[in-house]
Amino acid sequence: MSSTPTSRSASAAIALDAAPAHRLPTRRRWFMLSLLLIATIINYVDRVNISIAAPFMAKDLGLDKVEMGLIFSAFAWTYALALVPAGFIADRFGSRLTYGVSLISWSAVTVAQGLATGFSSLFGLRLAVGAMEAPAFPANSRAVTVWFPARERGLASSIYVCGQYLGTALFTGALLWLATTYDWRHVFYSTGIVGILFGVVWLFLYRDPLNCKKVSKEELAYIEDGGGLVKSSQQRTRFDWRQVAELFRYRQVWAICLGKFASTSALYFFLTWFPTYLIEERQLTLIKVGIFAVLPFIGATVGILLAGIVSDLLIRRGYSLSFARKLPLVVGSMLGMSIVLVNFTDSNVLCIAVLTLAFFAQGIASASWAAVSEIAPKQLIGLTGGVTSLAANIGGIVTPIVIGAIVQASGSFALAFWFIGGVALMGTLSYSLLLGKLYRIELKTGA
Repeated sequence: MSSTPTSRSASAAIALDAAPAHRLPTRRRWFMLSLLLIATIINYVDRVNISIAAPFMAKDLGLDKVEMGLIFSAFAWTYALALVPAGFIADRFGSRLTYGVSLISWSAVTVAQGLATGFSSLFGLRLAVGAMEAPAFPANSRAVTVWFPARERGLASSIYVCGQYLGTALFTGALLWLATTYDWRHVFYSTGIVGILFGVVWLFLYRDPLNCKKVSKEELAYIEDGGGLVKSSQQRTRFDWRQVAELFRYRQVWAICLGKFASTSALYFFLTWFPTYLIEERQLTLIKVGIFAVLPFIGATVGILLAGIVSDLLIRRGYSLSFARKLPLVVGSMLGMSIVLVNFTDSNVLCIAVLTLAFFAQGIASASWAAVSEIAPKQLIGLTGGVTSLAANIGGIVTPIVIGAIVQASGSFALAFWFIGGVALMGTLSYSLLLGKLYRIELKTGA
C-alpha cells in the first residue's frame, strides 16, 4: 500500500477535473443522502432494539443465555442468505422501490415482535426481520454510486453508514424508558410504526438521478464527469450465478469479505450483548447503562465520518484511490484489537473508555463500503454489495452464538473479548496484505 502521491493517477484526475460542487444550481444528491441516513438509522434501531429489550424480555419469557444467543443471531441467518438475491433485486428494480418495500416490510414484522410469547415465535420473527432488511445496504451502496462522484463518495458512504451508530446513540435512553415505564413490547411497537411511516415517505421522495425532476443538468454532469454511474441507474440487469462466481476470482472481493466479517463481528457484540454485559457483569444501574451504552456508539459515529473525510481528502490531495480507501480499513482493523484491554481493568470508567475506542475503530473500518463502490462492476453494484455483506453477516451469525456459549460456560465475557480481538487481527491482515490495488472490476460474463 504505497503512500506516495501520484501526479496524475486515473482516480485523482477524475476528482481534480470535476467542477466544484458549490457552483452547481442544485445539490439534490445531498437531499437523497439525507433520506439514506434516516432509513439507515431506522434500519439499525430495528436491529438493536432487541438488545435493549433483552434483559427484560429474557426474564419475562424465561430465556437463558444460549437461547438469547440464538435469538440475537437469528436476524443474521436470513439476512446473510438473502443478501445476494437482495443485491440483484436492487440492481433490477432500483433503490427507490427496493428500499421502500423492504423498509415497510421489516417494520411491520418489528411491530409483530411485540406480540411474541416465547423462544419459537421470537426466533421466527427475528428470521423474518433479517430477510426483509437484506436489500437495505445493497440499495444504499447503489444509490451512493449513482448519485455521487468519486471525490465525494467516501464521505457520502460514511454519512449513511453512521446511521447504524446514530440510532443507538440517539434512542437508547428513550427505548430503555419505554421498556421500564411500560414494558419491553412497547420498544418493538414504537420502532416498527416509525419505520412504516418513513417507508411511505421514502417512496414519495426518493428518485434515481435521471428520474429526478429537481436535479439540474449541471449537477448531473458534475456527478457523471466525476465518476458517478448516473446512467447505470437506468440499467436493469439479469441475474446469472456465473457473475457471483466470477466476482470471487478477484482478490479485492475476498479481502473485503474477510475484512467485513471481522468488522461486523465487533459490531454485533455492541448490537446484541453489550447492554447485557453492562447490566450483568459490570453491575451498572439502568440509568448508567442508558448513559454509558451511548458513548461507544458516539465514538463509532465519529470514526466512520472521520474515515470518509480523510479518505476523500487524500484523493483530492493527489494520493492514489487505493491508498485513500485502504488506509482507514487497515488502521481501523488494527485499532480494533484494543477491545481485549477491557479484560485488564476493574474500573467501569476505563472499561467504557476502552470499548469506546474499540467501537471508534470499528467505525473507521466500516469505510469498507466506499471500497465496495470503487470495485463493483457498474452493472452489478447492488449484487457486489450483497456478496460482501453476505460475508460480513456471517460474523453476525457466529458472534452472538459464540459469545452466548462462552458466557454460559464460563460465566464471564472475558474470552469473548479475546475472540473479537483475534478476529480484528484477521481483518488487519486481510486489508493490509490481501486487498491490493482497487479498481472497477469488468466482468467477462454478460450482465
